[in-house]
Amino acid sequence: MQWIDEGIVLGVKRHGETSVILELMTQARGRHLGLVRGGVGTRLRGVLQPGNSLRATWRARLDEHLGNYAVEGVNLRAAGFLTAAHAVHGVTHLAALCRLLAEREPHPAIYGALEDILDHLDEPRLAAPAIARFELAFLAELGFGLDLESCAATGTTAELVYVSPRSGRAVSRAAGEAYHDKLMALPAFLRDDAMPASPADLASAFALTGFFLDRHAFAPRGLTVPEARAQFVTTIARALAAAESRSA
Repeated sequence: MQWIDEGIVLGVKRHGETSVILELMTQARGRHLGLVRGGVGTRLRGVLQPGNSLRATWRARLDEHLGNYAVEGVNLRAAGFLTAAHAVHGVTHLAALCRLLAEREPHPAIYGALEDILDHLDEPRLAAPAIARFELAFLAELGFGLDLESCAATGTTAELVYVSPRSGRAVSRAAGEAYHDKLMALPAFLRDDAMPASPADLASAFALTGFFLDRHAFAPRGLTVPEARAQFVTTIARALAAAESRSA
């Protein structure tokens, strides 16, 4: 058995003295593992870094086997993350999300969104809203998408500023005003990509997506939301504040 595909490095685990087990998010085959012989050597060490894009050839005698990878770098973007704390934590967080997906099941939309985010992860103003939107899309991919198209109470599509934590549905300003302390804020940029995202909007967005990720993605598996997510939210806020002060 053999196939060739592009993939994004999610992580590596040492195997024996010189090899590693490489975990890729591939374009056509989803999350897929394989053995890379010599993966701990200097030739491949910089290639097999989380966030890099590779061209991978996988070979095995049978499809159900672990198999072996032969890889070559396509976009070695990970080196650029080392100077930005939010990027390092962001890669770790995104990889943790992808590990919730079943192995060898294709998720082309997730792959495409992941690649787009990684290409701009070192740019805080682009990365922050992109990851919040990615988390929403990831929930939908798992079958737990939020309904943000119309008000749960009235059906209106205007002034949707809240989300019900019970139903995951949007609520309009008028319908939710009396219950606003029990509802979660819905930043406009989560519904409209053209809308800007202020620091307060981003904080509300990450509170919203974090709540539903914990409920639907991590807690049912007996897991807690990885610390890398909280570290990303903290460091991206700092990076945005620093960028704002420089431009002032």
